[in-house]
Amino acid sequence: MKTLTRILGLSFLLLLMCGGVQAAGDATHLEHAGVNTRDIAALQRGAKWYVNYCFSCHSAKYMRYNRLSEDLGLSEELVMENLVFSDAKIGDTMDIAMRPEQATLWLGKEPPDLSLIARSRGVDWLFTYLKSFYQDETGNWNNLSLPNASMPHVLWELQGIQKPVYARHGDVEVVDHLTLAVEGLQTPEEYEETVRDLVTFLDYVSEPAKLKRKNIGIWVMLFLTVFAALAFALKAEYWRDVH
Repeated sequence: MKTLTRILGLSFLLLLMCGGVQAAGDATHLEHAGVNTRDIAALQRGAKWYVNYCFSCHSAKYMRYNRLSEDLGLSEELVMENLVFSDAKIGDTMDIAMRPEQATLWLGKEPPDLSLIARSRGVDWLFTYLKSFYQDETGNWNNLSLPNASMPHVLWELQGIQKPVYARHGDVEVVDHLTLAVEGLQTPEEYEETVRDLVTFLDYVSEPAKLKRKNIGIWVMLFLTVFAALAFALKAEYWRDVH
């Protein structure tokens, strides 16, 4: 009993420590993404934004084009015509043409594969990150969620250019908020919806089986409910004779 108590106490302490580390690492307020991977139209739009703005540098090498066709309700012809801009075949994975050594030479480092980015970072972080780019006084891109990020703002023509508004906290000057200095092709509301669609697609890519898993889960819960009702009725029938 004493050993069990010690183990439970140690586990509780570790949970508290992990929670403290997570809270300490969350320096930026995260906006709620509100993604819905069951929204097929949002997934289709997100796939469009991804291949047009992200896919030149970021692969999704654990996803296959034919799986997109199956899950997103698109024919293989539509996928090949609108989402494939290389000599890839419908059964190939979503890999980019740029090789790692070329990326290192041209960009300084290889851009990460985004197959699992939604699972590692979280959809709220991605949503906030893609809305938090701004241009500093030197004309360089920076980001509130990931300061000194090496990635430029590839969606700037859609969002426009945000500029920082500073506030002084004691002797330190920090970015208080961002303001839209140059309008983009989309309104702020339209851009937010674009980012939500893109994050929805990345959330789907991180776990394609989620669509089927959730649908199957609904039927499993219905089956268990009906089975429990029948089992309870059968139990009542048996115990009626016992009493």
